[in-house]
Amino acid sequence: MTTHRVFLRRCSDYDPTKIRGIVRETLEDLNLRPHGRVLVKPNLVIVQKNAFVNAHTRAEFTDGVLGALRDREEPGAVKELAVGERCGITMPTRMVWGQADYGPVVRKHRAKRYLFDECTQVQIPLTHPDRLRDEVFTPEPIARADFFVNLPKFKAHPWTTVTFSLKNYIGIQDDRHRLIDHDWALNQKIADLQEIIQPNLVAIDAISAGQGRMLTPIPFDMNLVILGDNQVAVDAVCSRIIGLDPQDIDHIRICSERGLGSLDLADIEIGGDVTLADAQEHAKDFQVGLKRVEHFFQGSRIKAYSGPPPAEEKTDYCWGGCPGAVEESIEILRQVDERTDDIIRPMHVVFGAYDGPLNVSPGEKVIFMGDCARWKGRIGKEDVDIASEYKDPRAHKNPHHAKMKDIYLKMFSVLKNIFSSRKSQVVRVQGCPVSVAEQTLYLAQLGGVKNPYLKPSLAIPFVYSWFAWRFAQLGRWLRGIPYQARLPSSERGAAQSTWVKSEESTQNQTAK
Repeated sequence: MTTHRVFLRRCSDYDPTKIRGIVRETLEDLNLRPHGRVLVKPNLVIVQKNAFVNAHTRAEFTDGVLGALRDREEPGAVKELAVGERCGITMPTRMVWGQADYGPVVRKHRAKRYLFDECTQVQIPLTHPDRLRDEVFTPEPIARADFFVNLPKFKAHPWTTVTFSLKNYIGIQDDRHRLIDHDWALNQKIADLQEIIQPNLVAIDAISAGQGRMLTPIPFDMNLVILGDNQVAVDAVCSRIIGLDPQDIDHIRICSERGLGSLDLADIEIGGDVTLADAQEHAKDFQVGLKRVEHFFQGSRIKAYSGPPPAEEKTDYCWGGCPGAVEESIEILRQVDERTDDIIRPMHVVFGAYDGPLNVSPGEKVIFMGDCARWKGRIGKEDVDIASEYKDPRAHKNPHHAKMKDIYLKMFSVLKNIFSSRKSQVVRVQGCPVSVAEQTLYLAQLGGVKNPYLKPSLAIPFVYSWFAWRFAQLGRWLRGIPYQARLPSSERGAAQSTWVKSEESTQNQTAK
């Protein structure tokens, strides 16, 4: 087994000069120099000034990384230095980019900006025998990259326990593709995405880490920059820092089983100026986020009920789907208005094949969330029979025909569904999964609390970014640039072929 190198370096503040030195030193230690098309991928899942400020890779961190890459480049070796990302919850990436102050940083280092929701999405074939699908789509700049740098945020996660380097790959797909297989198979999806590209460098923003949640995390001063050139090894060390066994974190374990790296500390050389023991002692109170939805809402005005997903999913709880999304949704509403828990109307949310009682008072709404929701009984004066509408996503969702609903279409469909259910206490919501954005809209509308998408301070940047995004799409269409396309193997970047080499190496080792 190849020995992987992971570096734990102390950094207590977001000083770009200090971060630049840390990353430059690590590039030297790993004997890495950027070359060809260099693409840096941070985590900008959600950013709003004065509201959502703890969930993303900070601009100062990316500033330091870009500076270090410039320091290590040789004359003529770098064709392009770029930063690319697709944010979450149906926000235009243009808006999040501005809210995160990324524009000045990218211009400072003469880099190019890629907004992945405005790029051509190219088809990448998958080969691993345990793959969910035969191909996936990813933005063209990802597939063309020769030198790929992954810049995650160190955070807990309500679906996958943690989000470090491997989980950051959800952001290398646009909205219409990222929700495909974002259900009980999410951990396998994360492993499949690793076939697209492997990073030359991982640098995790763990200066201020995120506890408890993914979109609205509680800050935790980890005071670390964590670096390496193997994602599985980096994530294994990150897990150990907060007292978790990486074998118990499904997506990390699956990636290791697929030959992408070792979880064994004996195979990992830990360097830097912080020992693993010191990092563990400092992070011993870090809170992870894996909590069943029934327990999450205990003591609130929302009562949640969860039954098992369909039998073919072979699990008793859909960790990667709708239940985790609603936990993030209520936290978004709490972030927008601290009075949310006091003023939200009582309601009930049901997931999966729930067969227990629903103690619903007159006037309280019951949301049956997702295609697999199923229940039969009486609510008020109504006899209710909610039948499952589940269809296996692997058989019925085709990435080639994926459609995207932007936030205005989602708002319209939510309002239409609520209006059509106005005379009933029951609201049936379709989707597999139902996205965080849609669940946020349902909770806000039915709960009578503020809609975060209509927040006055964001109205102008949101509308501007939405129209700019739409005009960019129109411009591409007028120029005949397809939104989805094939990319010949000969045009793929050097970093995109890393998986093939890794897989061939693994097969040769097995044969021996």
